[in-house]
Amino acid sequence: MEQKHVCLVCGKSFTEGQGIILTIADRKLEFHSKSCAYKFLKEVIMNSEKDCISSPLKDVYKKYSDLLDKREKIEKKI
Repeated sequence: MEQKHVCLVCGKSFTEGQGIILTIADRKLEFHSKSCAYKFLKEVIMNSEKDCISSPLKDVYKKYSDLLDKREKIEKKI
């Protein structure tokens, strides 16, 4: 029998293998769709203190910026 989950945002139920399930700060977050996950996580970020997220934001931004630069360099070589 497949395990059932309930979306934290809209309450829709979904089975194992569907939706998005994250564990953050020892809390299991279950979302039936990426739009519900986006809505929840956006609100968490917008309600977070600037000092709390500035360092992780800077690190992740740099990571993806560097990856984009590498892709652009590879495309120029082709």
